[in-house]
Amino acid sequence: MRAGEIVFTAMDRVVFGRPAAEAVVEAADRIGARRVFILAGRTLNRETDAVRRIATALGLRYAGVHDDMPAHSPRDAVVACANKARDAGCDLLLSVGGGSTTDGGKAVTICLEHDIREPDGLEPFRTVVDEITGKRSFPQYRAPRVRQICVPTTLSGGEFNARAGVTEPRLRLKQAYIHPGLIPLAVIFDPAITAHTPEWLWLSTGIRAVDHAVETYCSIDGNAYTDSTALQALRLLGRGLPAVKRDPTDLAARLDCQIGAWISMTAIVSGTRMGASHAIGHVLGGSAGVPHGYTSCVMLPAVLAFNAAVNGDRQAEISTALGAAGRPAAEVLDRFIGGLGLPRRLRDVGVKRDDLQRIATNCMLDDWTFSNPRPISGAQEIVPILESVY
Repeated sequence: MRAGEIVFTAMDRVVFGRPAAEAVVEAADRIGARRVFILAGRTLNRETDAVRRIATALGLRYAGVHDDMPAHSPRDAVVACANKARDAGCDLLLSVGGGSTTDGGKAVTICLEHDIREPDGLEPFRTVVDEITGKRSFPQYRAPRVRQICVPTTLSGGEFNARAGVTEPRLRLKQAYIHPGLIPLAVIFDPAITAHTPEWLWLSTGIRAVDHAVETYCSIDGNAYTDSTALQALRLLGRGLPAVKRDPTDLAARLDCQIGAWISMTAIVSGTRMGASHAIGHVLGGSAGVPHGYTSCVMLPAVLAFNAAVNGDRQAEISTALGAAGRPAAEVLDRFIGGLGLPRRLRDVGVKRDDLQRIATNCMLDDWTFSNPRPISGAQEIVPILESVY
């Protein structure tokens, strides 16, 4: 008999299917915010009116905007945003954009709470992983009092996680900041605002959500509760992503994708450990600059193939949820991802063969390497997985 524990977060609510500006104003009213500072995606802020609509709706509560948060949320960019938000008197941080604005925003709230004004000031707050045992050490610190609300425009799902991925540029390594108090207060799903998201980004982060669901279902911590959410997420994403590919104006399909991405995070935020696809993905992002969604596009089928010897029965249910019963899950996902026009090889996303050993070595600094269903004890076991998709 399995034993486990489901941990629920301190998120207040999720609002879906309503205009973002309207929902943001209601949220600010509800919590009594007076100085709302926006961390926005650069293109969204400068080339569309989406952020301006929200700022206008906030009226006198609008405290300013920052739109310089590069991919993978570098430390220096986090601190620069925090300094600007502090100067603006921010009492509520609103992230509008993709995963970098979401994760970067979480780290900004740490900086605001602990008066961090230089990049190295974040060092004591990061989670450290023992590269031999995989055991994590969590620093203890005060939870941020300035909370975050997210209006996500991609499907990476980080808005539901009390974990921020921040890159240390000098090490070219993405590091984790984990604390229950980092969970955003609310998430607002407005499918209309996602129409501005480039197709490649929407679809690839959708595969990131698929990866969440797949590694949830295959997790060594799997249970009946999280099994059900993982399979439903796959059903929603399995029909929603191709529908948006066919018709980008299909807002109902976009909302299916958003709800699927939300549900795909259920197990992760309740403490379920992921596997090698996520671990390698973290490293590909921080060490090789691969966009978050593309890491899953390339690695998920390869990791499924690697793990098939130990969880082939579980993988069969993944194929069924995606409408391809009886076919190997690695093959099903390979065709599904390729059918969306997304990359399938490491060389196609800018990774150099000479970098594979360094990437594999850095994977031993990620805790989810150690919870892969098929045990991995060293970097030498990761290199063949990387080679298989080079």
